[in-house]
This record gives sequence, structure tokens and C-alpha cells, in this order.
Amino acid sequence: MSRYRIPAPVVLAMLAALAGPAAGLAGALLQTAALDADSSRLTLNLALSAPVRPAVFTLDAPRRVVIDLPGTRCASALRLPTAAGLVAAIRGAARARNDYRLVLELRDSPAATPRFAVLQTAAGYQLQISLGEAPAPPLALAPAAVPTVAIQRVVAPAHAPVGLDRDIVVAIDAGHGGEDPGASGPGGTHEKDVTLAIARALAARINARPGMRAVLTRDSDRLIDLRERTERARAANADLFVSIHADAVRNRAITGASVYTLSDRGASSEAARWLADRENAAVMKGGVSLANVNASLASVLVDAAQSQNMGASVEAADEVLAALDRVGAIRKRIVQHAGFMVLKSPDAPSMLIETAYISNPAEERNLANRSYQERLASAIEAGVVAYFQRHPPDGTRYARAPNIALAVEDDSGV
Repeated sequence: MSRYRIPAPVVLAMLAALAGPAAGLAGALLQTAALDADSSRLTLNLALSAPVRPAVFTLDAPRRVVIDLPGTRCASALRLPTAAGLVAAIRGAARARNDYRLVLELRDSPAATPRFAVLQTAAGYQLQISLGEAPAPPLALAPAAVPTVAIQRVVAPAHAPVGLDRDIVVAIDAGHGGEDPGASGPGGTHEKDVTLAIARALAARINARPGMRAVLTRDSDRLIDLRERTERARAANADLFVSIHADAVRNRAITGASVYTLSDRGASSEAARWLADRENAAVMKGGVSLANVNASLASVLVDAAQSQNMGASVEAADEVLAALDRVGAIRKRIVQHAGFMVLKSPDAPSMLIETAYISNPAEERNLANRSYQERLASAIEAGVVAYFQRHPPDGTRYARAPNIALAVEDDSGV
């Protein structure tokens, strides 16, 4: 199953700017549905009384596009459109908690990613979902003075500069430092030294790639507060945050790498902090202030931001884990989830990489070896590049030419 989420920054703008303090909380009415489709594309236009944050995903056997509309009920006069072109069948049904689900069964499996748009019209709101080539703008729009919010699947954080051919920014965080050595191996190797060496090697490789730029949260042996690390990444307009570590346990026989993203519990605790601090939070993602919204809407805004970033984080971590598998042992073969503080940035996808077990004598020797450090850096770089080739942030050189990375000779060996 593939899940596509509306970017959180746009949801924030849509809810806060268009709908006022209680947007979407009292429920929406699905009034009409219209389908425009041929053999290679489809556009579904849904007229709603209020903006909603849909969840859209695909299912196979048969191929379907599923659209869940939370807090939405169906008008008694609603008539679903007749199937046509790419769409073999269309059906809808109410679900628990007053949610409504639409299912479009497809005759073919287009490779394109669904696009979303929410527009304010004279009569309310229109949610537009499309596959295939971009559709023409709807004809029944309100005058230009009415605000329009376009929603597309983007991975760039809201604060990232949107300009022509900007670089993708990768924040690289070397764990520990200064008076905090981190874990230490049986031979006396300190985690703080290993992580800084790998981080520097990764940064050099990222900086050598056209269209990408690395920022180190620390470039020397110094201790930096965990929250300050994420703040430095945010200040650099990072599109991705990668924290480098080396694990340790009492059992020195254990080996292998692992990759972590933020857990639901960690996300909940961070959401609570954001909500508690909203009176002091001048600006959140997308330029939305939490100080002037009620608690219910603030909760929706924070949840939207975290939902988008957690999904993107797992996709990026999957790519890195697959690349690390071609370098050395893997301890945990699926992406793990934890409440690490450095993963709690609400602005960009984040991952924490345990490169190996420094407590294992053989892996300690590898981690202290310059050649092995370079191999680890190459693997992480390969995963990061693969992710951004698939999901290039808007306004970047990768968005214009996704295969730009192929122009660089790959000496990573992975």
C-alpha cells in the first residue's frame, strides 16, 4: 500500500488562513462530485462546505485510489459520477466517526503521483484530486480576490526558500561531542570521534553533488544541546536531518546497523510541548502562529505537520537502510521508531542512524578505520540521493532534473 499525504505546511495555511479558528472541526458536507477522465488521466472535483484534510492511498488487486474525508458526511442528494476512461468504477460510503470514503477502481496503474488542490469558491470549497497530466483550472472558481491554496505532494519544509534551481539542503548531525563522548568501545574508541568523522565524510560527498548542499550541526569536538541541533538544521532551511551515531550494548557479540525515525509516542510528547508553548510560539510551520488559535485547531495544525514529516522520514530511512545493507551487517532490517530528541523537528524529515556497534571489537575497529568510515558515508549518501530522486523538493534542481545525480560518477561501491 502506498500512502500519499497532503503536505503539512499547506494544510496549516489552508486551515488557518482560509477557514478561521475552528476550521474542519465541526465537520464538512460533501455536496457534489464530478469526474473528468480519459484513458490516461483523471480529475475528481469534490464540492465541500468546509475544507478537510484528506488521506489518499492506493491499493492493488484491483488497483484503486482511496480517498478518506475525515469529519465529512454525505449530502442526501449526492450522486456519484459515472465511471469513465481510466476509472472502471467509483463508490462511496460513510465510515465510523462521520468519515466518508471514496474509492476509484482503475483500469490501469498510472505511475504518476496523485495531486491535490483545495480552492475556495463562491459556494464553499473544492477539493480536486488528479492523476496523469495536470488538469486545466476549474471553471467555476470565485473571482481572483478569493484566496486559492494549491496542494501537491512536496517534501520541502515550509521555511525552505522556494526559488528556481535551489540546492537541496541536508543537515548532518554528528552525535555527542565535547565532554559527552557517547559510547566507548573496548579498545577506547569514542563514539563522538567516529560520528564526527563519518559526518564530515558524508558532508564532503553531499557537497560534491550538483544540486545538493550539506550543513553540519557540529564540525568540531564540542557539545551541543539536542534541541539546538534541530534548531541549527531549521535555521539552515534543511530538507532532511540525518543524525549519526554508533550503538553499544553489554553483549559484545551483537553487531549491525539500524535506522530510526520518530515514534508515535515521541511525536505525541513533542506535540504536547508545542501546544503548551503555543502562547510563546510566534511562528510555526508555514508562518502560522499558534498564539492566536484555540487549542483544538492548534492540535490539528501540529498533528498535520507531524503526520507529513513522519511519513517522509520513513521513506528516506528505508532508502538509507537498504544502502547500508550493502556495506556491513544490519541489526534490524526494517526502520525502527523511537522518541529520540533530535528526531522531533517539525520542519523536515529526520532519521537517526546507528552505524554499527562500537561495543563489538570488530565493529569498533571498522568504525575507527578511515576507509570504512568513507564506505558508511557513501552508503548514507546513496540512500539520501535515491530518496530525493524519487521525492525532489519543489524549486530544486532535482525537481527540474531528477536524474542529475546520475551525472556524477558513483564510486560508493554500493
